[in-house]
Amino acid sequence: MAQIFSPTADTWLRLSVLAFFALMSGAFVGAIGIAHSAYVTSTDQAPHQPVPFSHRHHAGELGIDCRYCHADVEKGPKAGLPPTATCMTCHSQIWTNAAMLAPIRNSLANHTPIRWTRVAKLPDYVFFRHDVHIAKGVGCVSCHGRIDTMPLTYRAKAFTMEFCLDCHRDPIPHLRPADHITDMTWQPAKGDTRRTEIAAHAGIRLGELTHCYVCHR
Repeated sequence: MAQIFSPTADTWLRLSVLAFFALMSGAFVGAIGIAHSAYVTSTDQAPHQPVPFSHRHHAGELGIDCRYCHADVEKGPKAGLPPTATCMTCHSQIWTNAAMLAPIRNSLANHTPIRWTRVAKLPDYVFFRHDVHIAKGVGCVSCHGRIDTMPLTYRAKAFTMEFCLDCHRDPIPHLRPADHITDMTWQPAKGDTRRTEIAAHAGIRLGELTHCYVCHR
């Protein structure tokens, strides 16, 4: 009887199966890598802004509190952007003729708002309120990173579902006293139990924050 397959056919079959699984595994790992890449999550990318505003200078070097510009962060769902009048509180006195601040001066003169490019943005189907997080003791740095060190603003954290759930499963490491809510460098001293006390005082429902209705309503 004539031999249908060559002596090496079995070897080639095994190699083909191994190559197939290696290719599928590589594609799976690659897909995960792309999903977590800066290209998809828009992290570490500073978009163009009408004015090259530096948080490092204003919040870091000058020590201006976040709430001076983002005045609604404790009162509503959105942190809010400062009106031009807030910028001109200082810049009517300093850097009055700087070319880079021409859009600010034009905005005030023409009564038109500055069209800032949004950096931190969640999908429309996500329910999120800044005031709730601030009231419970979650500091700005938990979501926005060390924004006080950014010459130009970029998204430091990938606002994925995984990112939110990691915090909701165990929010205690992200809590801080109210007087340190905007302090980017605050860390509790060794043995400090205030974070656990804050969770109890704020009535944080540990174990219930991963229910779907918390973020999707």
